[in-house]
Amino acid sequence: MRILLVDDEVRLADGIRRGLEAEGMVVEVAHDGLAGLDLARDGDYDAIVLDVMMPGMSGYRVCQALRAEGDWTPVLFLTAKDGEWDEVEGLDTGGDDWLTKPFSYPVLVARLRALVRRGARERPAVLEAGDLRLDPAARRVFRGDEEISLTAREITVLDFLLRRRGEVVTKPEIIANVWGADFEGDANIVEVYIGHLRSKIDRPFGREAIQTVRGAGYRLSGTGG
Repeated sequence: MRILLVDDEVRLADGIRRGLEAEGMVVEVAHDGLAGLDLARDGDYDAIVLDVMMPGMSGYRVCQALRAEGDWTPVLFLTAKDGEWDEVEGLDTGGDDWLTKPFSYPVLVARLRALVRRGARERPAVLEAGDLRLDPAARRVFRGDEEISLTAREITVLDFLLRRRGEVVTKPEIIANVWGADFEGDANIVEVYIGHLRSKIDRPFGREAIQTVRGAGYRLSGTGG
């Protein structure tokens, strides 16, 4: 397993490198974003571990540049930034996973193995279901040519439904992916946001994209309703 590690904390990066090598991985290290991007472009890696705040180029921009070039190598952000919107930005720019410093080393290794098992899969820059479109990076939603104004949380719910379009998703799945696995609020918050979305992306256009599957959850039609 070949890993690219990009982190400007030299001692930390060296410790991670030695640990991953002890697990049988081959690790190359860069200490700034530009050098990391160059290595990523030239190398054939199974996964990339990216810090966010680095000299030269942030991890966000490195990941965004690779995705724009059609490079879908799995990316795990490893960072001291722990805000939920930091994580949202990382995932929206093309990241596959997020781990906050200080971190559990066995968890880092397990997550890398999981990413490599899943492999590099191309993910479209724009999510579509019929004439319903969401640009996750720009956070813009359209029905045909008409742009729809959604709140940040509504966009996050719609993003999850679009990525699973045609599939039934449960309330717990939506909560875990939108609010986080440690959410302790009322699960009926899902119904509230489904209602908001229907009133904005469906009813004004005479559509029924978001379907309730009784006793199971919700499904967003692959045709957009």
